[in-house]
Amino acid sequence: MEISRLRALRGPNLWSRHTSLEAVVSCSEAERDISALPQFELRLRRRFPEIKFQEPSDENVPVSLAHALEAAALCLQAQAGCPVTFSLAVETVEKGTYQVVVEYSEEDVGRLAFELAEQLCRSALDDTPFDLDGALAKLRELDEDIRLGPSTGAIVQAALARGIPYRRLTEGSMVQFGWGSKQRRIQAAETSKTSAIAESIAQDKELTKMLLHAAGVPVPNGRSVTDPEDAWKAACEIGGPVVIKPRDGNQGKGVAVNIRTREEVLAAFAVASAISSDVIVERYLSGHDYRLLVVGNKLIAAARRAPPQVTGDGEHTIAQLIDEVNKDPRRGDGHATSLTKIRVDDIARAVLAKQGYTTDSVPPKGALVVLRNNANLSTGGTATDVTEDVHPDMAARAVEAAQMVGLDICGVDAVCETVLKPFEEQGGGIVEVNAAPGLRMHLQPSFGKGRPVGEAIIDSMFEDGDNGRIPVVAVAGTNGKTTTVRLIAHILAAVGHRVGMTGTDGVYISGKRIDTGDCSGPRSARNVLMHPDVDAAVFETARGGVLREGLGFDRCDVAVVTNIGAGDHLGLNYITTVDELAVVKRVIVQNVAPAGYAVLNAADPMVSKMASVCPGGVIYFAHDIHHPVMTAHRAQGRRLIHVEGGAIVAAEGRFSERFELADIPLTRNGTIGFQVENVMAAIGAAWGAGVDWNVVRAALRSFVSDAQTAPGRFNLFSYRGATLIADYGHNPDAIAALVGAIDSMPARRRSVVISAAGDRRDIDIKRQTEILGDAFDSVVLYEDQCQRGRADGEVIGLLREGLAHARRAKSVREVRGEFVAIDTALAELGEGDLCLILIDQVDEALAYIGKLAD
Repeated sequence: MEISRLRALRGPNLWSRHTSLEAVVSCSEAERDISALPQFELRLRRRFPEIKFQEPSDENVPVSLAHALEAAALCLQAQAGCPVTFSLAVETVEKGTYQVVVEYSEEDVGRLAFELAEQLCRSALDDTPFDLDGALAKLRELDEDIRLGPSTGAIVQAALARGIPYRRLTEGSMVQFGWGSKQRRIQAAETSKTSAIAESIAQDKELTKMLLHAAGVPVPNGRSVTDPEDAWKAACEIGGPVVIKPRDGNQGKGVAVNIRTREEVLAAFAVASAISSDVIVERYLSGHDYRLLVVGNKLIAAARRAPPQVTGDGEHTIAQLIDEVNKDPRRGDGHATSLTKIRVDDIARAVLAKQGYTTDSVPPKGALVVLRNNANLSTGGTATDVTEDVHPDMAARAVEAAQMVGLDICGVDAVCETVLKPFEEQGGGIVEVNAAPGLRMHLQPSFGKGRPVGEAIIDSMFEDGDNGRIPVVAVAGTNGKTTTVRLIAHILAAVGHRVGMTGTDGVYISGKRIDTGDCSGPRSARNVLMHPDVDAAVFETARGGVLREGLGFDRCDVAVVTNIGAGDHLGLNYITTVDELAVVKRVIVQNVAPAGYAVLNAADPMVSKMASVCPGGVIYFAHDIHHPVMTAHRAQGRRLIHVEGGAIVAAEGRFSERFELADIPLTRNGTIGFQVENVMAAIGAAWGAGVDWNVVRAALRSFVSDAQTAPGRFNLFSYRGATLIADYGHNPDAIAALVGAIDSMPARRRSVVISAAGDRRDIDIKRQTEILGDAFDSVVLYEDQCQRGRADGEVIGLLREGLAHARRAKSVREVRGEFVAIDTALAELGEGDLCLILIDQVDEALAYIGKLAD
């Protein structure tokens, strides 16, 4: 067995909506049926008893080693606690070669699972040991290390429940919610609304206390100190037990409470000053430690925190009691679990010493042994939910504290006997406010019920009914995609949207190109959705990107499929038939929003069949209103677009809207059939997106297909009285459509310049010149940069074969280089002639032709 390729499908893809890894796995003849491998399955199950194989869709298909790999990679993740359920293994057209697809929740964990699954299968083959416990431990450790923590995870889950898309921006806790101009971002429990100044104030405990005191919020008196002696002096001034803490600390680090003696003060100062050069001494407030969570202008949750502690049983040492507490599965080493393991350090030992204990002491039965004076969860403390008990006056003071500092999400630390009374009635007060507060204690308190704090944070970021999405239109098909994308973007811009657009020639934001090259894949789409100045997005969605990585979005409002025809790029990536190509193209249709639309070419049977998998509505388009698919759709009173009496008509039931072809320059008064289809598709997309008809009409009038607005898409030039047409047509269907359009244009003599990409099938290369040889008098063949693995002269040889039985072409010449070919054809042009130039280097060729043209 050999794994030759492993791809991450990071969005909805050919196989499912799940993020998945796709591997190409080659098996020897013996490995194609594991029942023929002696003892293999028995050994595999002994090593991994929990492994489960997917039920085969065809009982006649044997279970191969690739299927075993698939099952192992999925089940290892599941046993490690990862939420995965989907996997698949299918044989390709190459005998013994399989595509293995396995869902992942974290990509790196999925990759490790594949690696371990391969080791497991090989150990079963070779009858060598496999450490299952060690493998699962590795997966769990990696998963815990890289997955979102409980605080950020709760916010993400709340967003998903509201249909708000998200994207993790870093390996840490920075997450983007929403798209384009509607996006918001968080880092842990800080949002894009959180002020850096407010965060800085919250870190400065003395400044915070001063501001709260000015607002009338009760706080303990105290001051900053410069050295140990000054700390003791401040403690004497206060005249009672004190708290010593670093001025800009967090998570309770370096905090010592209920300090009374000179020795304790000096020791506590040493600990605090190791964290911050600025140390605060303040009055110790007696009572319980409470955390009050404020989101916006509301108190959302409250918890009473208890310090880490154990209860003696008269038999075990304190160290043993701590070990027993740490066995609780809710406790982990970091913040990924609801509770943190209790750790023994110098602070814990000092607290024990004050009680007369060491870690080797055996406390009497029932004795409560405190291991820290502060009650942070990060040091092993526990939390009890008291949200419903908080007095309204206390809640109001917590909100005032957050607003005085300027935090939209704030953890307010208070000390008092009870939350049932106002602070003033019991001598309590607020001791700290915290930016980016931990949410664990409120989500999964040790005692009491969890609170929907993630939902509260999302509600503060997005108004009711706002899902953070911008309109997204995805366009797929064999031909016409780029022009259709540009026309749709033009229409949406006419609405007033700042439009992000991707295509084979780059990424555009509000008409300005910000990236070049073929940008029709998911990475470019994701980049557009990250751009803060994008109000709507239109994506050319090529089959290559879908196969490599899936879609760059979870769903679209409108999916347009222009055509499939005879297909293109067949023979690549195990896509060998038009039916298989259609399955790839329909991925955007399968991921239309329930309230969205698929705009489908009714005249193309491969496209029209996609309606059955669309979760939303369907808008069909075709020239002929009487096409059977159109007729059936019309009978149901549904949306369709057709040509009638010199106009494009959009109809639904008794409603109709006309667009005169004479008013649409792109179609040249309706004479260019493929452009009429592109316009119908764009009108359908605008209809699905809810664009006003008057805006659509005006946009169609103002769209011109020249080298600037639609480079390489039927661009017309004049050269010494001859007509030049530059186009990027590069497959038989596109060539046939071009010939059909040119047939309506008068010309004394017709010539064509053509090459072909070497990664096409022989039959597709030859078919291009078979079509051209019957429509042009002269043909100039050239070979340049697109041989793509072919030997020199091989592409031209195939093009010549296609001209072998040409009925019209009498002159055929071969040259080396695209620009030499253009010069050769132009040198023979006379007034009234027409020359079709099938360009390869679009920008460079158009610039060259533009300089030569009149």
